[in-house]
Amino acid sequence: MGLYEETLIKIKSLEIQGAENIAIAAVQAFAEKLKETQDEQQLKKYIAELSSLRETEPALRNALHFCLLNFKKDPSVADTAINHFKNAKALIAEIGAQKIHNGMTVFTHCHASTVTKILLKAWADGKRFTVRNTETRPKYQGRKTAEELATAGIPVIHSVDSAGRLGMKKSDIFLFGADAVTAEGNVVNKIGTTMLVEFANLYQIPVYSCTNSWKFDPATISGKDEPIEQRDPKEVWENPPAGVTIINPAFELTPADKISGIITELGVFKPETLVSEIKKAYPWMV
Repeated sequence: MGLYEETLIKIKSLEIQGAENIAIAAVQAFAEKLKETQDEQQLKKYIAELSSLRETEPALRNALHFCLLNFKKDPSVADTAINHFKNAKALIAEIGAQKIHNGMTVFTHCHASTVTKILLKAWADGKRFTVRNTETRPKYQGRKTAEELATAGIPVIHSVDSAGRLGMKKSDIFLFGADAVTAEGNVVNKIGTTMLVEFANLYQIPVYSCTNSWKFDPATISGKDEPIEQRDPKEVWENPPAGVTIINPAFELTPADKISGIITELGVFKPETLVSEIKKAYPWMV
């Protein structure tokens, strides 16, 4: 089995998680196919197959689209795309770390590599703070956040998702990632995010989505809704009793007007302003 086939399985099975990790893995798999063929129609088929693996992942689609547009003039187009994600994450960490101050309690939800990068950068800069995070059922991605931060020496208070209100009430800022940004500036992130944003708004706590701007979904400009991936109900309850229907949405949409700003490699912007900045910085995307 080659890298391409292995990547298909790993993305579909959630062995590879996180929007940027998924996008990078897909680009690496696509690069393998570029070594085999330069036929654009065949390459489009590979892109369609990779794009179908996770429904709510515009970063994956945008990265592959970038590769398709540029592979003829840039033999290292896959490396160019991957370097975008790496460089952007470092920039976002620099910008986001400015929002963290000594003595703060930072709340976060699920696992966002961009958020952890911000927190690790702020800690490395000498700032001292505490992080409250949620376990994030049913796949417990929040445990990965807790482990990574604790390994770096950052104190973490970990709770079940349903205790989120209590943790938010004692926090100073809410940072979370994004899997998609729509043309209206709405942010799609892990299920549970909007509930926690509502609590943050109630307690007047600043709310920032931290994300690479390649997670913008240009299809939403023409009116298309961002699809919400529905995961296997067995993740929630493997053998529920008869008459019980299990729903397992992986993500949900948080309205732009509930978000203080979006921290990206382009800077910090109100959600609706960010879309205009993306159009200027990456015209090929739209």
